[in-house]
Amino acid sequence: MSFWEKIKQTLRSFMNGRNGADQLGMALLWTGLACYLLGSILGGVQVGVIFPLIGLLLNLAGFAAYVIAIFRMFSRNLEKRREENRRYVTFMERQKKKRTQAINRFKNRKVYKYFKCPGCKAWLRLKRGSGVVTVTCSRCHTSFTQKG
Repeated sequence: MSFWEKIKQTLRSFMNGRNGADQLGMALLWTGLACYLLGSILGGVQVGVIFPLIGLLLNLAGFAAYVIAIFRMFSRNLEKRREENRRYVTFMERQKKKRTQAINRFKNRKVYKYFKCPGCKAWLRLKRGSGVVTVTCSRCHTSFTQKG
């Protein structure tokens, strides 16, 4: 077995039973990098006192994100780390769905009028030019009038 193979095997055995890199850990690493770079740029601006202070705070936030990411990667509490990652992935999927729906509403704004249900706040739509219509929400069954 070569020297590099022994190192690979040692690292594999060290990481056995540990969390490793997941979506939340990678997001923390990228966030830490962005904070650190932005903090370095703002910290180099010598105009007044506020820019170096903001730069220092961003550098500290980036360092904290790195520490949390490394802690999560080496953690042996797999259930807790998987639950954290599951909540993060669910949150990000919800945000992506909201962005997609907002883009679709914007694209179809000339054909449909979009509005929220007063009962459950669900997005509903009416064809433009349909006049005043009594609308029943399919989610909460609230009836109300809406101009199309």
